[in-house]
Amino acid sequence: MSNETGTVKLHRVMRAPAARVYKAFTDKSALECWLPPYGFTGTIHEIDVRVGGGYRMSFTNFSTGGSHSFAVKYIELVANERIRHTDRFDDENLPGEMVVTIDLKTVSCGTDIRIVQEGIPSVIPVEMCYLGWQESLEQLARLVEPNIPDNG
Repeated sequence: MSNETGTVKLHRVMRAPAARVYKAFTDKSALECWLPPYGFTGTIHEIDVRVGGGYRMSFTNFSTGGSHSFAVKYIELVANERIRHTDRFDDENLPGEMVVTIDLKTVSCGTDIRIVQEGIPSVIPVEMCYLGWQESLEQLARLVEPNIPDNG
């Protein structure tokens, strides 16, 4: 059994300002909306957006009702530019701590997003992480790209 960990790197450009993308990574309702992969609902149990703070979240399989949870701790927050956090699964079969770095850069058409997730437990295939992220980022785009006027 290998103890090696995996790394995934993702790159996207979204037609949305960096402030809106940053908000989507740090807002409870937004994270619950876009972060769970297809077929899952998300619940954030508590959130504290500051370095040293973080959140606890559960993903629940809508079909079976089974769920898994994880804890996030913020280690770097630079408004509209960078988020770094650690992720730790509550399941002892998924040991260790992952580090996720999200870099946002304003570009002519919106925001350039680069995500690196390191330390993925060896029991989780890296390609499954890519698949999950692809689904999450598709949902993120649907949340942040529409420019809906405020009629309130």
